[in-house]
Amino acid sequence: MKKLAVLLLIAVALVLPLTAGGSKDSSSTSAKQTVLTLSEVHAEGYPTTLADYEFARLVEERTEGRIKIDVYSGGTLYGEETGSIEALQIGDLAFARVSASPVASYVPALNVIQLPYLYRDGDHMWQVLNGPIGQQMLEEIQASGSGLVGLCYYDAGARNFYTKTPIYSVADMAGLKIRLQNNAMMVEMVQLLGGNGVTGIGPNDVYSAIQQGTIDGAENNWPTYESMGDYQVAPYFVLDGHTRVPEILLASEAVLSTLDPADVEIIKECAKETQAYEIEQWALREASSEEKVVSEGVTVTELTPEALAEFQTRMEPLYAEYGAGYEDLIAEIQNTGL
Repeated sequence: MKKLAVLLLIAVALVLPLTAGGSKDSSSTSAKQTVLTLSEVHAEGYPTTLADYEFARLVEERTEGRIKIDVYSGGTLYGEETGSIEALQIGDLAFARVSASPVASYVPALNVIQLPYLYRDGDHMWQVLNGPIGQQMLEEIQASGSGLVGLCYYDAGARNFYTKTPIYSVADMAGLKIRLQNNAMMVEMVQLLGGNGVTGIGPNDVYSAIQQGTIDGAENNWPTYESMGDYQVAPYFVLDGHTRVPEILLASEAVLSTLDPADVEIIKECAKETQAYEIEQWALREASSEEKVVSEGVTVTELTPEALAEFQTRMEPLYAEYGAGYEDLIAEIQNTGL
């Protein structure tokens, strides 16, 4: 019996390490997958949201499952982009898709690419953003010490005026009350065109404000104009393309520092790849939005070269104010692709 008991103790001693090791290996396998979060204020199906999911898919695939990215759309994590930026800075969030506008607080040069009538068209903008100028600005985001990392740009289209009366020239802007985002430069832009910039009206209230006569119109891109139903009360859409403000996919420097450097490089590569995908999705959405509103009676006006030149000329005081110190950069942007 004594001999049997000793043999049993030896057997147990041999089995226990194997069991513990197996359990450890199992938990180690599950721990190998790092789950990160991405905040998006736009709704499901929106071009940037589709790109977020494509980014998540590529990262999980290329890291062989080591990194999984959960996308939270519709502002479910952070309703305002400034909130997601603050979360990125302290490492509470891994990624966020935001407009370039708030990022300009850390890289002032980003204000330059938002100047009205800066680009000839969308192709011109992408030549700038994908060239040395735009890529240097992305690098400056991390170099700014903000705790943010710029991964890539996404398209947000051109912003155009839409009103209750047609606009063919600067003269037609006289006295019009135009709803704007809370942006001093945009308010000044409309004033220089002879109109009155109105802030403090949320995007969901633009329709009723136009309907009630509080404002005469607003400005935005095709998808917003269509999806918010504003075209029903402001059926004149002028293709002036006053601003083209890109979106930026940001990462948290604090979060990236916890990852394997090789995986960080994969993340950056995947982000760059999704840019072309998002641009394609944006073009499709723009086309479908335009087709819908035109079919329902919207009048689309394309400015003559002379009329557009007048809009641009009116911006000279604004360029002098907001472009001060960046004259060479502005000239370089304007000459890109010529």
